[in-house]
Amino acid sequence: MTAGKGAGRPASVWDNMRVRFIICFLGVFVCYFYYGILQETIVRGEYGLGEQKEKFQFARTLVFIQCIINALFAKLLIQFFEGSKPDLTKNWLYGLCSLSYLGAMVSSNSALLYVNYPTQVLGKSCKPIPVMILGVTILRKRYSMAKYMCVLLIVSGVALFLYKPNKSSAVADDHMFGFGEVLLLISLTLDGLTGVAQDHMRTRFQTSANHMMLNINLWSTLVLGLAVLWTGEVWDFLSFTDRHPSIIYNILLFGLTSALGQTFIFMTVVYFGPLTCSIVTTTRKFFTILGSVILFGNVMNPMQWVGTTLVFLGLGLDAKFGKTPKKTTH
Repeated sequence: MTAGKGAGRPASVWDNMRVRFIICFLGVFVCYFYYGILQETIVRGEYGLGEQKEKFQFARTLVFIQCIINALFAKLLIQFFEGSKPDLTKNWLYGLCSLSYLGAMVSSNSALLYVNYPTQVLGKSCKPIPVMILGVTILRKRYSMAKYMCVLLIVSGVALFLYKPNKSSAVADDHMFGFGEVLLLISLTLDGLTGVAQDHMRTRFQTSANHMMLNINLWSTLVLGLAVLWTGEVWDFLSFTDRHPSIIYNILLFGLTSALGQTFIFMTVVYFGPLTCSIVTTTRKFFTILGSVILFGNVMNPMQWVGTTLVFLGLGLDAKFGKTPKKTTH
């Protein structure tokens, strides 16, 4: 068959959908796996020697740098792939969305000061719960019974993961561990609000993924820039990097892997749809937890492994069977 579309140009490797999927999968997996390692290394690491040891306490500045890199990356993507395509989304909507987006990221990063990385990843895997609850209450969405069953599996898994029947074996400082859980709950709630805002942008203004990524990160950079200047955190951060310059390399890599990871996620959605993207990201999260256990010695008991399995079983079944049918237009 020599006739047909594309007959005038030689087929490239990128035209092969199997190769394209492998590249997207490896891009998401590698970027976010390394992103998780860098995040735990930066936030939970100890810097200095002996009595001079100190911890990284600058979650807002870390997210500020991440937002700058994400915005620059999105701008490049728009420049090369979307050209002059207009964006009709209201700026105030981007601004409101950026507040919940920012709060979720800062709370998530801050939670790592009090809980280990597997707990944080598993907690963030519960994002469908607030998205569903807020979708029902705010957007009046309807979900299938399969969706509710998947969410029940996720909730049960998280409950098993966090439950400690023997108080003597619990974390020594229950107050700190409890505060970490509160931060994760705040992050999840704000994730839900972000999801509602993004859903509204897509349905009302047909906002593209790259424009959304650019503008939300630009607003976030503005808000966080003012916050770190007003609190003086940026000067403490610069003093910290002056004492421990090796952290700068990890922070830049952290921002770069975040931007690249988001790019591969958008590519997966565009070429293979949100269902495939959900399966890819769910698989990545499980191996991130496994990698954290192996690389950082975060011990998990049998009940926590059962809880982890239930969470990812719920996420996987939700990706396969829990999709809400599209509403018909009136």
